[in-house]
Amino acid sequence: MRFNGSTIFVTGGAGFIGSAVVRHLLRDTHARVVNIDKLTYAASLESLPGAEGNPNYAFEKQCICEGNSLRKLFEKYQPDGVMNLAAESHVDRSIDGPGEFIQTNIVGTFTLLQEALRYWRALSQERRSRFRFLHISTDEVFGTLGDEGLFSEETAYAPNSPYSASKASSDHLVRAWRETYELPTLVTNCSNNYGPYHFPEKLIPHMIIKGLAEDALPIYGDGQNVRDWLYVEDHAKALALVLERGVVGDTYNVGGRNERTNLQVVEGICDLLDELSPSTRGSRRSLIAFVADRPGHDRRYAIDASKLERTLGWRADENFESGLAKTVRWFYDNRDWWQAILDRGYQQKRVGLG
Repeated sequence: MRFNGSTIFVTGGAGFIGSAVVRHLLRDTHARVVNIDKLTYAASLESLPGAEGNPNYAFEKQCICEGNSLRKLFEKYQPDGVMNLAAESHVDRSIDGPGEFIQTNIVGTFTLLQEALRYWRALSQERRSRFRFLHISTDEVFGTLGDEGLFSEETAYAPNSPYSASKASSDHLVRAWRETYELPTLVTNCSNNYGPYHFPEKLIPHMIIKGLAEDALPIYGDGQNVRDWLYVEDHAKALALVLERGVVGDTYNVGGRNERTNLQVVEGICDLLDELSPSTRGSRRSLIAFVADRPGHDRRYAIDASKLERTLGWRADENFESGLAKTVRWFYDNRDWWQAILDRGYQQKRVGLG
């Protein structure tokens, strides 16, 4: 069985992608998972049903910027791998308040690398050879594409938002710790994720929740910005595969080959909601409203995931239509999960106008 006898740190394991990784590891492997999360506004332990009480699961409320506390966790659990998903991730918030992104995404990654290096150097030769540090990043570090072409692992970095700049910085730190200190690191860069347990500030859950309430559906600019969409459960499987079989020092792009304009995404959500919960006011497409664009809004992202597919045999199980249908149905059936977030005070108001 995969990861039998291995202990894996998952930082940010109460977040959207992190929780999908934890669920996958607990369900489909024999790994012992230690979820390290400081529980920011976007985190929820309710995204991990059944984890509490699982003998292969432990939770530690901890910020990755605190080196001394991280050191104690390395000493306590003696991990065989680290999957770093702890990050501030919302572009709009990074425009209004970049400082938190610099602190968590750059300083936090640096601190985690330092403590991982300290721990790794003290291991036996056999355990050092098995240890891996996987850093999870984004395709946004590559900037924007024109109408043609795809991001590959060789694409030059050109981040355009405070968020993507902070993630690009963290990627470079991970590479440097490999080249300078020989820490066995890997990096993945993924396209836009979507699926169950997605925090309501992001496009797809935001539009589902507003669509259910029959509120206006605001789309930035002309709605023609293109993203490559990746179902979060497929991403989690890819990350576990990279940790298990990826080549140390390599980067792997993870994408769903599902390019859609933002307008197409929202129209698809409208149609699915109309089937699940017909409105007396007619099609929800009539709720779509175009609003002022985001400053520095990248026009198009698209990932070439052929290296991951070719070398590790990964394939996405969901296409965009099947994944979106599952996602809309999940939010429709799990109102208690996202209503609790709204009840805690999260307001679905516009940020990031600079």
